[in-house]
Amino acid sequence: MTTEPIILCDNCVKIYKLDEIEVVALQGLDLVVQQGEVMSLVGSSGSGKTTLLNVLGGLDRISAGRVLVAGNDLLKLSEQQLDQYRRRYVGFVWQQKARNLIPYLDIQQNIELPQIMNGIGAKERREWANELIDAVKLTHRRGHRLAQLSGGEQQRVAIAVALANRPALLLGDEPTGELDSNTAEVIFEIFHSLNRAYGLTVVIVSHDPNIARHVDRVVAIRDGKTSSETKRRTADAAGNGNGAEAAAEQHVFEELMMLDQAGRLQVPKEIREKYGIGNRIRLEETPEGLLLRPVEGGEEPVKRLTEPDAPPEEKPKGIKKLLGALQRKR
Repeated sequence: MTTEPIILCDNCVKIYKLDEIEVVALQGLDLVVQQGEVMSLVGSSGSGKTTLLNVLGGLDRISAGRVLVAGNDLLKLSEQQLDQYRRRYVGFVWQQKARNLIPYLDIQQNIELPQIMNGIGAKERREWANELIDAVKLTHRRGHRLAQLSGGEQQRVAIAVALANRPALLLGDEPTGELDSNTAEVIFEIFHSLNRAYGLTVVIVSHDPNIARHVDRVVAIRDGKTSSETKRRTADAAGNGNGAEAAAEQHVFEELMMLDQAGRLQVPKEIREKYGIGNRIRLEETPEGLLLRPVEGGEEPVKRLTEPDAPPEEKPKGIKKLLGALQRKR
Protein backbone atom coordinates (compact mmCIF):
# COMPACT_ATOMS: atom_id res chain seq x y z
CA MET A 1 0.00 0.00 0.00
CA THR A 2 1.51 3.32 -1.09
CA THR A 3 1.25 6.37 1.16
CA GLU A 4 0.35 9.81 -0.08
CA PRO A 5 3.27 12.24 -0.39
CA ILE A 6 3.46 14.84 2.34
CA ILE A 7 4.22 17.56 -0.26
CA LEU A 8 2.74 17.79 -3.74
CA CYS A 9 3.42 20.85 -5.89
CA ASP A 10 1.60 20.82 -9.21
CA ASN A 11 2.41 23.46 -11.88
CA CYS A 12 3.05 26.16 -9.24
CA VAL A 13 3.37 29.75 -10.39
CA LYS A 14 4.29 32.66 -8.16
CA ILE A 15 4.35 36.23 -9.48
CA TYR A 16 5.49 39.19 -7.41
CA LYS A 17 4.59 42.71 -8.45
CA LEU A 18 7.20 45.34 -7.62
CA ASP A 19 5.81 48.76 -8.58
CA GLU A 20 4.92 48.21 -12.25
CA ILE A 21 7.28 45.26 -12.76
CA GLU A 22 6.14 41.65 -12.49
CA VAL A 23 8.72 39.12 -11.30
CA VAL A 24 7.98 35.44 -11.94
CA ALA A 25 9.60 33.53 -9.05
CA LEU A 26 8.05 30.11 -9.78
CA GLN A 27 7.29 29.09 -13.37
CA GLY A 28 5.18 25.93 -13.36
CA LEU A 29 7.19 24.11 -10.67
CA ASP A 30 6.41 20.45 -9.89
CA LEU A 31 7.69 18.67 -6.77
CA VAL A 32 6.83 15.55 -4.79
CA VAL A 33 8.24 14.85 -1.31
CA GLN A 34 7.44 11.59 0.42
CA GLN A 35 6.73 11.33 4.13
CA GLY A 36 9.87 10.76 6.17
CA GLU A 37 12.33 12.18 3.61
CA VAL A 38 15.32 14.31 4.53
CA MET A 39 15.91 16.36 1.40
CA SER A 40 17.36 19.66 0.24
CA LEU A 41 16.48 22.38 -2.25
CA VAL A 42 19.43 24.09 -3.92
CA GLY A 43 19.84 26.76 -6.56
CA SER A 44 21.42 30.11 -7.27
CA SER A 45 20.08 33.35 -5.81
CA GLY A 46 16.78 34.20 -7.45
CA SER A 47 16.11 30.63 -8.60
CA GLY A 48 12.91 30.37 -6.53
CA LYS A 49 13.98 28.02 -3.74
CA THR A 50 13.28 30.42 -0.86
CA THR A 51 9.96 31.38 -2.44
CA LEU A 52 9.03 27.70 -2.54
CA LEU A 53 10.03 27.27 1.12
CA ASN A 54 7.83 30.22 2.11
CA VAL A 55 4.92 28.75 0.15
CA LEU A 56 5.32 25.34 1.83
CA GLY A 57 5.46 27.04 5.22
CA GLY A 58 2.26 28.99 4.64
CA LEU A 59 4.11 32.33 4.70
CA ASP A 60 3.22 33.09 1.08
CA ARG A 61 0.63 31.95 -1.46
CA ILE A 62 1.14 30.80 -5.03
CA SER A 63 -0.46 32.76 -7.85
CA ALA A 64 -1.61 29.63 -9.71
CA GLY A 65 -1.30 25.86 -9.51
CA ARG A 66 -1.75 23.57 -6.53
CA VAL A 67 0.17 22.92 -3.31
CA LEU A 68 -0.83 20.10 -0.97
CA VAL A 69 1.01 19.69 2.34
CA ALA A 70 -0.07 16.98 4.79
CA GLY A 71 -3.48 16.92 3.08
CA ASN A 72 -3.94 20.71 3.20
CA ASP A 73 -4.67 22.54 -0.05
CA LEU A 74 -2.82 25.74 0.81
CA LEU A 75 -4.36 27.88 -1.92
CA LYS A 76 -7.86 27.18 -0.58
CA LEU A 77 -7.15 27.93 3.09
CA SER A 78 -8.45 31.15 4.63
CA GLU A 79 -6.02 33.40 6.51
CA GLN A 80 -7.21 31.96 9.83
CA GLN A 81 -6.86 28.38 8.53
CA LEU A 82 -3.40 29.21 7.20
CA ASP A 83 -2.39 30.46 10.65
CA GLN A 84 -3.62 27.19 12.19
CA TYR A 85 -1.73 25.25 9.51
CA ARG A 86 1.54 27.00 10.41
CA ARG A 87 1.12 26.23 14.10
CA ARG A 88 0.05 22.61 13.67
CA TYR A 89 1.86 21.18 10.66
CA VAL A 90 5.08 23.15 10.10
CA GLY A 91 8.21 23.98 12.09
CA PHE A 92 10.78 26.54 10.93
CA VAL A 93 14.53 26.69 11.52
CA TRP A 94 16.20 29.85 10.22
CA GLN A 95 19.80 30.75 9.55
CA GLN A 96 19.42 33.58 12.08
CA LYS A 97 18.87 31.77 15.36
CA ALA A 98 17.31 34.86 16.98
CA ARG A 99 14.17 34.34 14.86
CA ASN A 100 13.36 31.21 16.89
CA LEU A 101 14.67 32.14 20.34
CA ILE A 102 14.03 34.58 23.19
CA PRO A 103 17.33 35.44 24.91
CA TYR A 104 16.02 36.08 28.46
CA LEU A 105 14.39 32.61 28.66
CA ASP A 106 16.29 29.40 29.35
CA ILE A 107 16.22 26.39 27.02
CA GLN A 108 13.18 24.73 28.54
CA GLN A 109 11.19 27.97 28.69
CA ASN A 110 11.93 28.67 25.01
CA ILE A 111 10.58 25.24 24.05
CA GLU A 112 7.52 25.52 26.28
CA LEU A 113 6.48 28.97 25.01
CA PRO A 114 4.99 27.81 21.66
CA GLN A 115 3.11 25.09 23.53
CA ILE A 116 1.67 27.63 25.97
CA MET A 117 0.45 29.68 23.00
CA ASN A 118 -1.13 26.51 21.61
CA GLY A 119 -2.98 25.77 24.87
CA ILE A 120 -0.95 22.72 25.94
CA GLY A 121 -1.18 21.81 29.64
CA ALA A 122 1.77 22.27 32.00
CA LYS A 123 2.55 18.58 32.58
CA GLU A 124 2.39 17.63 28.88
CA ARG A 125 4.47 20.56 27.68
CA ARG A 126 7.12 19.99 30.38
CA GLU A 127 7.49 16.33 29.45
CA TRP A 128 7.70 17.08 25.72
CA ALA A 129 10.20 19.89 26.28
CA ASN A 130 12.41 17.56 28.30
CA GLU A 131 12.19 14.91 25.57
CA LEU A 132 13.17 17.42 22.89
CA ILE A 133 16.11 18.68 24.96
CA ASP A 134 17.39 15.11 25.14
CA ALA A 135 16.70 14.58 21.40
CA VAL A 136 18.88 17.54 20.40
CA LYS A 137 21.61 16.40 22.84
CA LEU A 138 21.43 19.31 25.28
CA THR A 139 20.56 17.41 28.44
CA HIS A 140 23.56 18.90 30.25
CA ARG A 141 22.45 22.42 29.29
CA ARG A 142 18.81 22.11 30.33
CA GLY A 143 18.56 25.18 32.61
CA HIS A 144 20.97 27.42 30.69
CA ARG A 145 20.11 30.68 28.94
CA LEU A 146 21.15 31.49 25.38
CA ALA A 147 24.12 33.66 26.36
CA GLN A 148 25.66 30.59 28.00
CA LEU A 149 25.43 28.52 24.80
CA SER A 150 27.61 28.29 21.69
CA GLY A 151 26.19 29.10 18.25
CA GLY A 152 25.73 25.42 17.44
CA GLU A 153 23.96 24.79 20.76
CA GLN A 154 21.65 27.74 20.14
CA GLN A 155 20.74 26.29 16.75
CA ARG A 156 19.93 22.97 18.43
CA VAL A 157 17.60 24.84 20.78
CA ALA A 158 16.02 26.48 17.72
CA ILE A 159 15.36 23.03 16.25
CA ALA A 160 13.69 21.91 19.47
CA VAL A 161 11.55 25.08 19.49
CA ALA A 162 10.52 24.37 15.89
CA LEU A 163 9.29 20.94 17.01
CA ALA A 164 7.48 22.19 20.11
CA ASN A 165 4.02 21.73 18.56
CA ARG A 166 4.87 18.33 17.02
CA PRO A 167 4.80 19.33 13.32
CA ALA A 168 4.91 16.76 10.53
CA LEU A 169 7.22 18.94 8.42
CA LEU A 170 10.42 20.76 9.40
CA LEU A 171 11.60 23.51 7.04
CA GLY A 172 15.16 24.81 7.31
CA ASP A 173 16.35 27.99 5.58
CA GLU A 174 20.17 27.70 5.56
CA PRO A 175 20.15 26.27 9.11
CA THR A 176 23.91 25.65 9.04
CA GLY A 177 24.88 28.80 7.12
CA GLU A 178 26.49 30.50 10.13
CA LEU A 179 28.16 27.38 11.55
CA ASP A 180 31.55 25.79 10.98
CA SER A 181 31.73 22.43 9.19
CA ASN A 182 32.07 20.30 12.34
CA THR A 183 29.11 21.97 14.04
CA ALA A 184 27.08 21.72 10.83
CA GLU A 185 27.79 17.98 10.80
CA VAL A 186 26.25 17.70 14.28
CA ILE A 187 23.14 19.61 13.14
CA PHE A 188 22.63 17.27 10.17
CA GLU A 189 23.07 14.25 12.46
CA ILE A 190 20.31 15.65 14.69
CA PHE A 191 18.01 16.12 11.69
CA HIS A 192 18.46 12.45 10.81
CA SER A 193 18.00 11.24 14.40
CA LEU A 194 14.75 13.23 14.67
CA ASN A 195 13.68 11.81 11.32
CA ARG A 196 14.24 8.26 12.61
CA ALA A 197 12.68 8.86 16.03
CA TYR A 198 9.54 10.74 14.99
CA GLY A 199 9.13 10.07 11.25
CA LEU A 200 9.79 13.77 10.67
CA THR A 201 10.02 15.07 7.10
CA VAL A 202 12.84 17.60 6.69
CA VAL A 203 13.24 20.05 3.78
CA ILE A 204 16.36 22.24 3.82
CA VAL A 205 17.23 25.17 1.56
CA SER A 206 21.00 25.34 1.21
CA HIS A 207 23.91 26.84 -0.73
CA ASP A 208 26.29 24.17 0.60
CA PRO A 209 27.83 22.35 -2.42
CA ASN A 210 28.34 19.26 -0.23
CA ILE A 211 24.74 19.10 0.97
CA ALA A 212 24.18 15.82 -0.92
CA ARG A 213 26.40 14.07 1.64
CA HIS A 214 24.04 15.07 4.45
CA VAL A 215 20.59 14.37 2.97
CA ASP A 216 18.84 11.59 1.07
CA ARG A 217 17.94 13.67 -1.98
CA VAL A 218 18.82 17.06 -3.48
CA VAL A 219 16.50 18.86 -5.90
CA ALA A 220 18.02 21.73 -7.87
CA ILE A 221 15.77 24.64 -8.85
CA ARG A 222 16.63 26.77 -11.85
CA ASP A 223 14.55 29.69 -13.16
CA GLY A 224 11.58 28.79 -10.97
CA LYS A 225 11.42 25.11 -12.00
CA THR A 226 12.89 21.88 -10.71
CA SER A 227 15.74 20.99 -13.05
CA SER A 228 17.68 18.05 -11.59
CA GLU A 229 17.68 15.57 -8.74
CA THR A 230 20.65 14.03 -6.95
CA LYS A 231 20.07 10.91 -4.89
CA ARG A 232 22.41 9.29 -2.45
CA ARG A 233 22.50 5.52 -2.57
CA THR A 234 24.66 2.85 -1.02
CA ALA A 235 26.85 0.85 -3.40
CA ASP A 236 28.18 -2.64 -2.77
CA ALA A 237 31.12 -2.70 -0.38
CA ALA A 238 34.43 -2.44 -2.19
CA GLY A 239 36.09 -4.78 0.28
CA ASN A 240 38.95 -2.43 1.12
CA GLY A 241 39.14 -0.15 4.13
CA ASN A 242 37.05 -0.44 7.22
CA GLY A 243 35.00 1.58 9.64
CA ALA A 244 33.93 5.12 8.72
CA GLU A 245 36.29 5.20 5.70
CA ALA A 246 34.65 2.13 4.15
CA ALA A 247 31.16 3.50 4.89
CA ALA A 248 32.02 6.78 3.15
CA GLU A 249 33.24 4.91 0.07
CA GLN A 250 29.89 3.15 -0.27
CA HIS A 251 27.95 6.40 -0.80
CA VAL A 252 27.27 6.98 -4.50
CA PHE A 253 25.63 10.14 -5.81
CA GLU A 254 23.67 10.12 -9.06
CA GLU A 255 22.29 13.27 -10.67
CA LEU A 256 19.25 12.92 -12.93
CA MET A 257 17.56 15.59 -15.03
CA MET A 258 13.91 16.17 -14.17
CA LEU A 259 11.03 16.54 -16.62
CA ASP A 260 7.91 18.53 -15.85
CA GLN A 261 4.40 17.19 -16.48
CA ALA A 262 4.55 18.34 -20.11
CA GLY A 263 7.80 16.43 -20.64
CA ARG A 264 9.94 19.56 -20.80
CA LEU A 265 13.62 19.33 -19.93
CA GLN A 266 15.84 22.13 -18.63
CA VAL A 267 19.32 22.01 -20.16
CA PRO A 268 21.71 24.03 -17.94
CA LYS A 269 23.25 27.14 -19.46
CA GLU A 270 26.82 25.89 -19.01
CA ILE A 271 26.02 22.71 -21.00
CA ARG A 272 24.30 24.70 -23.77
CA GLU A 273 27.34 26.94 -24.06
CA LYS A 274 29.77 24.01 -23.96
CA TYR A 275 28.08 22.21 -26.87
CA GLY A 276 26.94 25.27 -28.82
CA ILE A 277 23.21 24.64 -28.30
CA GLY A 278 20.98 27.51 -29.40
CA ASN A 279 17.18 27.46 -29.38
CA ARG A 280 16.89 24.14 -31.24
CA ILE A 281 18.06 20.62 -30.42
CA ARG A 282 17.78 17.30 -32.25
CA LEU A 283 16.29 14.30 -30.43
CA GLU A 284 17.27 10.89 -31.81
CA GLU A 285 16.25 7.38 -30.77
CA THR A 286 19.14 4.92 -30.66
CA PRO A 287 19.40 1.28 -29.52
CA GLU A 288 21.01 2.57 -26.31
CA GLY A 289 18.27 5.15 -25.64
CA LEU A 290 17.58 8.80 -26.48
CA LEU A 291 20.34 11.03 -27.83
CA LEU A 292 20.32 14.84 -27.80
CA ARG A 293 22.36 16.58 -30.48
CA PRO A 294 22.93 20.30 -31.05
CA VAL A 295 21.67 21.59 -34.40
CA GLU A 296 24.51 22.77 -36.60
CA GLY A 297 24.16 26.48 -37.23
CA GLY A 298 21.30 26.68 -34.74
CA GLU A 299 20.19 30.15 -33.73
CA GLU A 300 21.00 31.64 -30.39
CA PRO A 301 18.08 31.77 -27.93
CA VAL A 302 15.86 34.79 -28.48
CA LYS A 303 16.52 37.43 -25.83
CA ARG A 304 13.59 38.67 -23.78
CA LEU A 305 12.90 42.40 -23.87
CA THR A 306 13.29 42.51 -20.08
CA GLU A 307 16.83 41.12 -20.07
CA PRO A 308 19.17 43.72 -18.58
CA ASP A 309 22.03 42.85 -20.93
CA ALA A 310 20.01 43.52 -24.11
CA PRO A 311 21.30 46.62 -25.93
CA PRO A 312 19.03 49.61 -25.18
CA GLU A 313 18.36 50.27 -28.86
CA GLU A 314 16.95 46.76 -29.36
CA LYS A 315 14.28 47.04 -26.69
CA PRO A 316 12.00 49.70 -28.18
CA LYS A 317 12.69 48.85 -31.85
CA GLY A 318 9.66 46.60 -32.42
CA ILE A 319 7.42 48.90 -30.39
CA LYS A 320 8.48 51.93 -32.46
CA LYS A 321 7.63 50.09 -35.67
CA LEU A 322 4.21 49.13 -34.33
CA LEU A 323 3.41 52.69 -33.17
CA GLY A 324 4.59 54.08 -36.50
CA ALA A 325 2.31 51.71 -38.41
CA LEU A 326 -0.67 52.65 -36.24
CA GLN A 327 -0.04 56.35 -36.74
CA ARG A 328 0.18 55.93 -40.54
CA LYS A 329 -3.18 54.12 -40.53
CA ARG A 330 -4.77 57.08 -38.77
